Amino acid sequence: MAQSSDYWIYEVPPFAILILTVVALECLIGIIANGIVMAVNVVPWVQKKAVSINTRILLLLSVSRIGFQSIIFVETTFFIFKDSFDDSVSYCFSKVSFVFLNYCDLWFTALLSFFHFVKIANFSYRLFLKLKWRISGLMPWLLWLSVFISLSFSAFFCKDTYIVYNNNSQSSNIFNLTMYMIETNVVNVASFLSLGILPPLIMSTAATTLLIFSLRRHTLHMRNSATGSRDPSRESHMWAIKETSCFLILYISNAAVLFVYMSNVVNASFFWSVVLKIALPSYPAGHSILLIQNNPGLKRAWKQLQSQIHLYLQSRF
Repeated sequence: MAQSSDYWIYEVPPFAILILTVVALECLIGIIANGIVMAVNVVPWVQKKAVSINTRILLLLSVSRIGFQSIIFVETTFFIFKDSFDDSVSYCFSKVSFVFLNYCDLWFTALLSFFHFVKIANFSYRLFLKLKWRISGLMPWLLWLSVFISLSFSAFFCKDTYIVYNNNSQSSNIFNLTMYMIETNVVNVASFLSLGILPPLIMSTAATTLLIFSLRRHTLHMRNSATGSRDPSRESHMWAIKETSCFLILYISNAAVLFVYMSNVVNASFFWSVVLKIALPSYPAGHSILLIQNNPGLKRAWKQLQSQIHLYLQSRF
């Protein structure tokens, strides 16, 4: 016990504990939020023995994010408290799982944006109308295809592209932590990251932009034909535009953070490594909370959980 206490006092600096606390809090919020999303969507699936396309996407998205939040917490713990992973197999499994779950997150979010665009947007083009008619049948195949693509590109990271070694010449005296460098073929990794990140990024950006354009055009039409000074329908459209724009900004920011993190561009900097460690789990947690706030069923379940936690804390303290 004394040895363990000495370790915490002399080997683990307060800043490292702060990093782990922030990441753990982000991961906990993300796991709870995605757990609510998963639970709310599983119940009607079990009851009705059927599931809608939107529910299926949300289920897959929540499962991938719960797995990702768990992986990032474990990686951060290793980053702070251990020299490296115990063996190359553990490191390979962690890296492949990390990339696979991130790619799945990007693809599922992009497909969710694409599905909402096709269902909500109002365009009179023949190709778009045909797509609107067939989207429910195409989405299951697109979901399976996205899983296959994510698995295929993430398997690349199991190869010996990453070589972990201890760089004793670079250590942080301020934080009492030794930096561990990763030797990377940046060109190869960047190309595979681009192939894995760019397609869903382009899909999500295009679908969201077109949806915003459609909503904006419809809002202007409603404004020109409005007779009163206040139109609730028009206000709801404006709110939807702001909300969709916020989702798009978060999505692009997450893709950029993931690209920088996986390409190890700033890996030599302890400060930027910490920033990326903190930024990575913030998007799945934040995006899921926004989904809950904008879905009546999810919002109701979230409030019920909050009230139960509040009652539990009152009974305990």
